[in-house]
Amino acid sequence: MWGRQREAYVMYKRLSSRDFAKIVDMEENSALLQSSMAPETSSPSWRLSFPHVVVATITSFLFGYHIGVVNEPLESISVDLGFSGNALAEGLVVSTCLGGAFVGSLLSGWIADGVGRRRAFQLCALPMIIGASMSASTKNLAGMLLGRLFVGTGMGLGPPVASLYVTEVSPAFVRGTYGSLIQIATCLGLIGALFIGIPVKEIAGWWRICFWMSTIPAAILFVAVIFCAESPHWLYKKGRTEEAETAFEKLLGASHVKYAMAELSKSDRGGDSDTVKMSELLYGRHFRGSVIAMVLMDKLGRRVLLLWSFFGMAISMALQVTAASSYISGSGALYLSVGGMLMFVFTFALGAGPVPGLLLPEIFPSRIRAKAMAVCMSVHWAINFFVGLLFLQLLEQLGRQLLYSIFTTFCLVAVMFVKRNVVETKGKSLQEIEIALLPQD
Repeated sequence: MWGRQREAYVMYKRLSSRDFAKIVDMEENSALLQSSMAPETSSPSWRLSFPHVVVATITSFLFGYHIGVVNEPLESISVDLGFSGNALAEGLVVSTCLGGAFVGSLLSGWIADGVGRRRAFQLCALPMIIGASMSASTKNLAGMLLGRLFVGTGMGLGPPVASLYVTEVSPAFVRGTYGSLIQIATCLGLIGALFIGIPVKEIAGWWRICFWMSTIPAAILFVAVIFCAESPHWLYKKGRTEEAETAFEKLLGASHVKYAMAELSKSDRGGDSDTVKMSELLYGRHFRGSVIAMVLMDKLGRRVLLLWSFFGMAISMALQVTAASSYISGSGALYLSVGGMLMFVFTFALGAGPVPGLLLPEIFPSRIRAKAMAVCMSVHWAINFFVGLLFLQLLEQLGRQLLYSIFTTFCLVAVMFVKRNVVETKGKSLQEIEIALLPQD
């Protein structure tokens, strides 16, 4: 080592001051050039994008609220509106919003791509305000159902747009954490609906207050989204480059704008999203990898959470099968059944619940992301509707053991599917994910 130092010293002594100055200048210029091309080494502050994400999750809060708002007050609603004892009418009050949600989610991609993410949020809040007001003030069953249909339209439109927006405005290192906020907001909405419904049996007409209360967060969403940044991805795709840079500055900070725009230009070529055909979502290169709670999404990864979530759900369903067998009876069967159900809820909330809402918008290319999410969420609502409609009939026809055995099989199939097909997106930018899944021809 001393020999190398001596050689360097001798070389320095042989150089003239002018030659040495040239070398120093060359090294400085090279360092400046490299620093100008290199990405920002530090991650952008999460505090800049966090308020925008919180506003977006109001849609999920409203989704959870309207799912649970009729649970406690349903009996009072049926008495006041004159359909008490009519099981079909009561079922329609509960499920009509699912029909509206199917329509809203089917249109969400075209709306989000056509008018932008922010205006889509406003179009989500508007039918929720109108529908909730109609339900709160109605004097008959028809008014209640029409109000629920309007609310359902907003319910279907909001979550896909929220998933899109959160994915597109979040820094890569906290995207999983922000994605989990959607699930947390949904749970808070459900809890809020149950809490507000507590006085319904003691106070006459309280169910109307339950509906009126939902107009408050919807109005907040309608106004607050005006002050939020538009999705830079959508702006860039529409050719509004300067506005995209301004949005990135709000979300990431000024020092990260150039690198973010450079990354965006790698995959988003400003193509016209309106030319996307439905067949592109089902065939060709866009089909690859299309079907992941909490902070674990950014620590363990989406794929790991999905694997263990579906595996845990399979075990919980197997416990239900065991509890229904003739070999176990009495308190043992009760403990197995309750324990299996609690395990199912926990493992579902850990992965299968929140992760797909984050993973789906991550893996779809920007050009088809909104429309693909619309199709996925429409399938979700359709299956959700039929499961709710047919579960009790299947339970009567097939029995608990066979029905839960079928559910166990589906969960195990899901484990194998995830292991074979789902890619890990943790810590990667949307452009890196797109390039990895869809290499350029």
